[in-house]
Amino acid sequence: MQDPLKPGPGPKPVGAAVRIPKAPAPATAPGAPAPTVRLNKRMAELGLCSRREADDWIARGWVRVNGAPAVMGQPVAVDARIEIDRQAEQQQRMQVTILINKPVGYVSGQAEDGHEPAVVLVQPQNRWRECNSHMRWGHEQLRGLAPAGRLDIDSIGLLVLTQDGRVARQLIGEDSDIEKEYLVRVSYGPETVNVQSVFPPEKLALLNHGLSLDGQALRPAKVSWQNPEQLRFVLKEGKKRQIRRMCEQVGLFVTGLKRVRIGQVNLGHLPVGQWRYLAPHERF
Repeated sequence: MQDPLKPGPGPKPVGAAVRIPKAPAPATAPGAPAPTVRLNKRMAELGLCSRREADDWIARGWVRVNGAPAVMGQPVAVDARIEIDRQAEQQQRMQVTILINKPVGYVSGQAEDGHEPAVVLVQPQNRWRECNSHMRWGHEQLRGLAPAGRLDIDSIGLLVLTQDGRVARQLIGEDSDIEKEYLVRVSYGPETVNVQSVFPPEKLALLNHGLSLDGQALRPAKVSWQNPEQLRFVLKEGKKRQIRRMCEQVGLFVTGLKRVRIGQVNLGHLPVGQWRYLAPHERF
């Protein structure tokens, strides 16, 4: 994802501010007060950082609004001039995003029920030898490293861990529209071989569109046969155990689930239990 704070050519003085272009203000009735939004939310909307990062920057005095130092919780108009100190940009450039092929038996987030989180695997000995990033591993990269999305304990595949609030918002924000692709091995009743031949086409249509979970209709999905025993799911949402629960509703039992893609980033040949850095040219 391109850094919206990236400076233009030429030297910049340390501590200088980066000016963010003003967005056009929406039309309002004459005499009506201009609509406002909390500053941290506006900064997240502009893709500058996460709300948490925005609050940290404001507390450090790294944000100015219309030329004045920002205040925590400050409401701003959508056309306000927001300036970010270079120190915030430098801090952000040090943040890492890591891709890991999560094994079965590890949880995505905090440890639970005796199971370790996938982040414990982010150690130098588990770095994929084909990772071509020039970034050097350091313990400071574990600080604030959190999953941008979940993957069930009994599933394997691509899991994103990031320190960058912009990446997290892109993948799991309320307005996220990023595709996630999965390969799902299934059985149907006693049938474990050539499941495709006995599975009713109308039930496959339901998997694509027509199911609900927790009283809410699911967004349309793309579900097709990858081979006679394996389905390919492409989703734009991620409810808890969504694919397994969808399959249960149409009589399928999931025997294996692997996430192979998030947006434009593929799992590729990354071995199970190993990790690599997101490359500078890669975009979700």
